[in-house]
Amino acid sequence: MPAAARPSTAGRSTSVPSQGPLLGIGQVLAKLSTEFPDVSGSKLRFLEERGLVHPARTQSGYRKFSAADVSRLRLILSLQRDCYLPLAVIKDYLADVDAGLNPPMPGAVLPAGASILPGGRRFSRDELTREAGATPMLVQDAFTANVIVPADSYGEDTLAVLKALVQLQRSGIEPRHLRGFRQAAERELSLIESALMPVAKRRDPQSRAKVAELALEIAGQLEVVRSSLIRAALGRIVP
Repeated sequence: MPAAARPSTAGRSTSVPSQGPLLGIGQVLAKLSTEFPDVSGSKLRFLEERGLVHPARTQSGYRKFSAADVSRLRLILSLQRDCYLPLAVIKDYLADVDAGLNPPMPGAVLPAGASILPGGRRFSRDELTREAGATPMLVQDAFTANVIVPADSYGEDTLAVLKALVQLQRSGIEPRHLRGFRQAAERELSLIESALMPVAKRRDPQSRAKVAELALEIAGQLEVVRSSLIRAALGRIVP
């Protein structure tokens, strides 16, 4: 089991444990910066927000990292930099480790042109329709509205979208009502591409890993903004 493994976080206290040396963010950065020059305090906070590391907290709310936390961070950063793995894959691996399993180390380098997102199970059109509990007509409507793009096979994300469309249809919302979603997604993609351009121009492996990481991070932050705007708008119609 990797040195970075630690027990499940279920029921974990947020107070600082009474035993063992604990480090502040600055001390952790000092330990990691030689090997990972780009690591920053915001990066550590982001990893915590994504549930990959779980530092203790002082009564004043300051983060305190144990030696196991530092080892876990070093593993996460190594998998990102050296194996080009997105955080979702690393998180799944660490979850298996935390659960006491013995998963293989995810270390395959992505081939050129491969997606930065985890692959997962693939579905044919018929399998996708059946798994989602959809009708062939709903799937065709999703294609026509450009909510789902026709392909030879489909991943877990497409299955989740189709399941959502099934539920929306029960509320009277059809794929044709969602035509603007594709255009909105393309606009967000343009924003992400513009933000990544300075890094994407570099051709070294570290920059390629950084592009994968930043793309997912920016997409996640855009999702936070979008969700907040929707919740705020709902406040005007839901008492």
